[in-house]
Amino acid sequence: MMMMTKLRISWIFLCVFALQEMCVFSEAGSPYPRIKLSYEELTVGQGLRKYELDRSCCFSTLLLDEERGRLFVGGKNYLLSLSLDNISKQEHKIYWPAPVEWREECNWAGKDINADCVNYVKILHHYNRTHLYACGTGAFHPTCGFVEVGQRIEDHVFRLDPAKVEDGKGKSPYDPKHQTASVLIGEELYSGVATDLMGRDFTIFRSLGQRNSIRTEQHDSRWLNEPKFINAFWIPESDNPDDDKIFFFFRETAVEGQSLGKTSFARIAQLCRNDIGGQRSLVNKWTTFLKTRLICSVPGSDGSDTYFDELRDVFLLQTRDRKNPLIYTIFSTSSNVFKGSAVCLYTMNDIRRAFLGPFAHKEGPNYQWLPFQGKVPYPRPGMCPSKTFGSFESTKGFPDDVIQFARHHPLMYSPVYPLNKRPIFIRSNVDYSFTQITVDRVTAADGQYDVMFIGTDIGSVLKVISVPKESWKNMEELVLEEMQVFKNPTPIINLQISSKRQQLYVGSEAGLAQVPLHRCSSYGKACAECCLARDPYCAWDGTSCTRYLPNTKRRFRRQDVRNGDPNTLCSGDNQKNLVTEKKLYGVEGSSTFLECIPKSLQAQVTWTYQSSPEQRRVELHPDERLIKTDRGLLLRTVMRRDMGIYHCHAMEHGFTQTLLRITLDVIPSGQLDSLHRKEQLDPRGSSQKLWYRDFLQLVDHPTLNSVDEICEQVWKRKNRQTKLKPPEPPMPMVVHSKANKWKHLQEVRKNRNRRTHEGKKTDRAPRSTSIW
Repeated sequence: MMMMTKLRISWIFLCVFALQEMCVFSEAGSPYPRIKLSYEELTVGQGLRKYELDRSCCFSTLLLDEERGRLFVGGKNYLLSLSLDNISKQEHKIYWPAPVEWREECNWAGKDINADCVNYVKILHHYNRTHLYACGTGAFHPTCGFVEVGQRIEDHVFRLDPAKVEDGKGKSPYDPKHQTASVLIGEELYSGVATDLMGRDFTIFRSLGQRNSIRTEQHDSRWLNEPKFINAFWIPESDNPDDDKIFFFFRETAVEGQSLGKTSFARIAQLCRNDIGGQRSLVNKWTTFLKTRLICSVPGSDGSDTYFDELRDVFLLQTRDRKNPLIYTIFSTSSNVFKGSAVCLYTMNDIRRAFLGPFAHKEGPNYQWLPFQGKVPYPRPGMCPSKTFGSFESTKGFPDDVIQFARHHPLMYSPVYPLNKRPIFIRSNVDYSFTQITVDRVTAADGQYDVMFIGTDIGSVLKVISVPKESWKNMEELVLEEMQVFKNPTPIINLQISSKRQQLYVGSEAGLAQVPLHRCSSYGKACAECCLARDPYCAWDGTSCTRYLPNTKRRFRRQDVRNGDPNTLCSGDNQKNLVTEKKLYGVEGSSTFLECIPKSLQAQVTWTYQSSPEQRRVELHPDERLIKTDRGLLLRTVMRRDMGIYHCHAMEHGFTQTLLRITLDVIPSGQLDSLHRKEQLDPRGSSQKLWYRDFLQLVDHPTLNSVDEICEQVWKRKNRQTKLKPPEPPMPMVVHSKANKWKHLQEVRKNRNRRTHEGKKTDRAPRSTSIW
């Protein structure tokens, strides 16, 4: 009985919690994109290009080279060089498999010979002007090498130097399922990776270059606890290069969340580029390593927050100040009660403030984590040795108390909150999750906008912007487009953007895709349609919706992303009154369907009716006989009084426009009955009466889904009649009224008979004498 009571209480708690989440996320805006483009639509006329490679997959590593116009790709057993203008053409391939003995050894260890015991390229960076640096799993034998790409663009060189292949331990993971994050600065590679075969020793490792290798403390959960590395970036701290820091983004099992069970926290970690380890302690270990929590949550009405704790992707958007880029992140939930995804935006000022805050401290295993109240040694742990903040020239000169404090206090107490302490974009109660993000800063007529391209786990890409309402603290989310870039649902595992070529490159396990950043002409042929799109890439130039270029001066160019008000921008547009007109026929007593599909899924459709052009329009409301659907208006039973003019209107963002004008004529049922009786009396018309019955069956069928079935029945009936029909007699010759034509035909026929039958038929010689 007590067990049942506990279960009932738990179930009530979950229901209340789920209801609270639905209330929280109801503020996220419309769940529909304005325009939804299918894979077929993108393929036919929207510039989608594809690339697939037989016996390869998992194109998770993409590297753009704008100067050479190439997209370098790492996949299963292959390195690729594709054209940025068209990835379907001008391909160069390097076949880079794991050696046979490594594959056999991997297979003996119990791994799958085809799925695991191959070489997955995980790391791809620019090393210098002539070479790339690539690393792969190598069938659980990490290996790296240098790829020559040539000095000039026209060289067209793409080859792997076998003499420069080296061990990849500490650079690439052993297991292809493990994630890695890396950044190459100068000749030094900083990578977050598992350094052992079993995937238990995770570390942030520095290799290559002239300095000694250095790593995080080993087997200390306070430093790293089962991390899953996402990305790494080099961000300057000041004008002094000695202050430069490397930032790693990852998620891990939280040591401070042990009371909540095994909880995942998003992390950001920092370390100094000029760190060379300690003198007596932390030798060849990071002495400037610090980490803190990244929070992405939605404040609740009752004071409790709803957390998105699974960090999925990070994008660094450069600004005019290289020391202060913007950090765009993708989060998802780990809760079983509800599923959702969010985009959170962070600033470097908030990140630096958290690392300058209190350190997290715990007295013992049974104590809670609290801010450290004691004296922090000098120089403050986490500071880089430079002349900017002190007189130390190297981390080996740090005092022992600084090294010991850094060893036992790598965690900061204050987390990093996003801008405005809430996500800038949320999606919940949908059939997909966010996986990747890339951002393009676009200059529009009314300011700059960050256009977000968000990849999902079903192979679609969302194009999203945030515009201010009353102030920049109150933002409105606009989902401009949803594009299905892959034919079959597959998670998107990489997104790269080329602002120079205005192209988006998408990587998945199945293949690669390339789509333009904008499709201005597809929004419509009127000023109002272009204005309602609110796309920063597009503007109305007086005749069409085209690409907006801020440097060009055009008198009639109109764009308003923030307000999107066609009443103001398009008041003098001559094309705004152009309405598509159609004429339909309905049969009295049957049903008919008036189709009207707006381009925008966010538009609200209304219908008006007038019996004649002189009469006043009346708005139609659904009832038992009139049904409104997403695709139009259904009249279940057509009456004579339904004859008239129907207008389909779309209202969006406070603006109403007429999309379609349909004139409906109603055919009286008595007139069709008389035609039916006439067909029965006229036996010669039996072959022509089927169209009428088929038409009646189409318009009078209770369900619209049966059209295909009716057509199939008609097709079968026609085939059956063709089989049962006796052979027709030869057609009689048409006799013309003029005698000279008849005589001419007779002469021609006689001459033809004489040529065919006169004389004895001669034997034909064989085609070849070889048969005799």
